[in-house]
Amino acid sequence: MAGPLDGLIVLDLTRILAGPHCTMTLGDMGAEVLKVEVPGRGDDTREWGPPFVNGTSAYFLSVNRNKKSLTLNLKAPKGLQIFKALVKRADIVVENFRPGTMEDLGIGYETLRELNPGLIYCAVSGFGHTGPDRLRPGYDVVVQGESGVMSLTGFPDGPPLKVGISVADLVAGMLAVQGILLGLVARATTGRGQMVDVALHDGMVSLLTYQAGIYFATGQSPGRMGNQHPTIAPYETFPTKDGYMILAVGNDSLWARFCEAVGLEGLAADPRFAINSLRVQNRPALCALIEERLRARTTREWIRLLDQAGVPCGSIKTVGEVLSDPQVVAREMVVEMDHPTAGKIRVTGVPVKLSATPGVVRLPPPLLGQHTDEILGRLLNYNPDEVVRLRREGVI
Repeated sequence: MAGPLDGLIVLDLTRILAGPHCTMTLGDMGAEVLKVEVPGRGDDTREWGPPFVNGTSAYFLSVNRNKKSLTLNLKAPKGLQIFKALVKRADIVVENFRPGTMEDLGIGYETLRELNPGLIYCAVSGFGHTGPDRLRPGYDVVVQGESGVMSLTGFPDGPPLKVGISVADLVAGMLAVQGILLGLVARATTGRGQMVDVALHDGMVSLLTYQAGIYFATGQSPGRMGNQHPTIAPYETFPTKDGYMILAVGNDSLWARFCEAVGLEGLAADPRFAINSLRVQNRPALCALIEERLRARTTREWIRLLDQAGVPCGSIKTVGEVLSDPQVVAREMVVEMDHPTAGKIRVTGVPVKLSATPGVVRLPPPLLGQHTDEILGRLLNYNPDEVVRLRREGVI
């Protein structure tokens, strides 16, 4: 069954994580993604490790499925000629260079739109293509700090912490997909393409949501609260007899159910804790009483009881436990495939489940330049001798 983006051609000039995550998603949904890489070197993450799987970077394998690799020297005139020819055939270009780099190469948006007025051109960068910080390099951890997210992450008496995944990169990748799809919708009406400008920093600022709302309402910057929520209680982790558990009592009805399920009926009637706003105000006393009770049983025992009562709760799983969890397996969020050098590999699955045109993990992450000959021959009609000559000249 064809995916919803079947028939679209994507020229992918991205590397590392934000851009590759975007183009992987487009590939999952059926687009033909042509990953344009520097001859002899390729995406930086091909060398990132350990771990490596038979010499192939586990990092690279994680975000480059459903792509074809084309090696192309964009600093060579013939390389630029090939790229521009491909742009005429493409629907989408995605790049994550520092602003101005593509223009310096002679293939910025204004140039490419002349070649292909319907082109959707997506530029992913640290701070965007406008503003005083536009030329700053934007690595994930830098943006986590600059966006305020690190000031909110960690415990009050500890240092600021980054999130355990590269959340700024990944959010930017998702927003890039969103922007590209919106551009395609607009093109269906107008016939014209446009530029999609996505910044890691913008994405993280947009995630501040209620934390920004707290600042707007009070004029005070919220600080680190560990695992506690600033406006809901109890909504955090608690120690149990054998570890920790997560408790998410999001409203007063759940609070009454929780108290009954764990044998703390007296707390439900306590005027200090009658409604959520009071529980937030009296959080230290509340948490001390809950912690004393939850230490009496194991995490598994409490989760079983609270699940039966319909109270949101959970355990804190390791990555290994998650990737073997029956729910994850049932949702096909781990997929096994064959790679030409790494052998059998596993990758995370497609998180958006479409009933009529589902995304599919079709192609393993490509070897460097694996599809160069095929792309040049099929899309641009180069014959084998011409391809050999281009390779000899260092163009591909």
